[in-house]
Amino acid sequence: MTVEINLPATEQDVRSFSEANGEPTWFTALREAALDKAAGLDMPKPDKTNITKWDFMNFPEHTVVSDTFASLDALPEEAKGLIDLEAQENLYIQRNNTPAFIKVSQELADKGVIFTDMLTAVREHSELVEKYFMTQAVKVDEHKLTALHAALVNGGVFVYVPKNVIVEQPLQVVFLNDNAEASLFNHVLVVAEANSAVTYVETYISTVEEAKGQANIIAEVIAGDNAQVTYGAVDVLAKGYTTYVNRRARLARDAKIDWALGLMNDSDTISENISHLIGDGSQADTKTVVVGRGTQKQNFTTEVRHWGKNTNGHILKHGVMKEAAQSIFNGIGKIEKGATKADAQQESRVLMLSEKARGDANPILLIDEDDVTAGHAASVGRVDPLQLYYLMSRGISKTEAERLVIHGFLAPVVTQLPIEGVKKQLTEVIERKVR
Repeated sequence: MTVEINLPATEQDVRSFSEANGEPTWFTALREAALDKAAGLDMPKPDKTNITKWDFMNFPEHTVVSDTFASLDALPEEAKGLIDLEAQENLYIQRNNTPAFIKVSQELADKGVIFTDMLTAVREHSELVEKYFMTQAVKVDEHKLTALHAALVNGGVFVYVPKNVIVEQPLQVVFLNDNAEASLFNHVLVVAEANSAVTYVETYISTVEEAKGQANIIAEVIAGDNAQVTYGAVDVLAKGYTTYVNRRARLARDAKIDWALGLMNDSDTISENISHLIGDGSQADTKTVVVGRGTQKQNFTTEVRHWGKNTNGHILKHGVMKEAAQSIFNGIGKIEKGATKADAQQESRVLMLSEKARGDANPILLIDEDDVTAGHAASVGRVDPLQLYYLMSRGISKTEAERLVIHGFLAPVVTQLPIEGVKKQLTEVIERKVR
């Protein structure tokens, strides 16, 4: 097999890593085939962002082995603040590439719920993982980065909720990056069978000021008939990463997903969030906030694709750009032929805080059916001087007035996060980044 010299691994590297982890033969074969495909596939082409000079290939270490945490008391303070240390019963912490702590309630285990790290799931729940891993929501051969991800997966989470099971308490995951040389090829797979419900919340947090690795992250949500999934995420990865994030959902009849995403990376980032409404009556509600600063370049594509009848998709995106940050916000509502009575709505708003900051909001409606409802709104501008004037007339300083306006602008998403510690963390990150 010939591997292009620009790929960061060889077939032997992939096979050795897989064998060292005790992975089943099908997963080793998937890794090898994915690497082979990556050699000949093109890079993704995000709209209005030229990534030809971005380095997605080079990194110092594929896997960094870190110490585990014997108890939550050993966590760094930044991570402790995310967790209700006494009340949280279902928690997984990954430190760099190492499963460092896991706690699952006996109640969930008794109901057949699986909540574990991805590489353990590949070994211990092989048939389930094989059924869903990059077979429905994201495909291996979409482009070079999806193939490379499949070849080099080195972490992540597997969640499986059986039919008719309601998971009452959120499942919480913390991906802690405290080693500048760690690369994150995390894969998250959430499967909610028919009539089930689950809330999953993940946080990426870096305690290093600057990283040297890659972040190639894929999350797949598969929701069966009438399943309800809430997916919350706060991404705070350090400067220095080249970051590709792809979060997707595939929904069956009457299923629903609520996305609440705080995208706060300090790295150059491509982010995709796509929901496929396959079944009749399925719904996707996506709320996203972004803050960019420094010389960051970012591209955020949010899409809801309607396949079934009577489907409903809403997109709400609010972004704040400061200093010389540049971001593209693409919102896409796609209604396929036959998706009658579909409703596609979206709103994208960008606030720029400096002369050099740039934000571009692009609402896109692609409609191949007549009997539908669709709408969009988009705005790009600076802080409203009338709002500032009103607040300052009440004795508030200009700096504090601007801060209040920004927090109010981002509040529609921040308030949707279902775990108080994560909500507080996102508020603090926003405060730090717009200060």
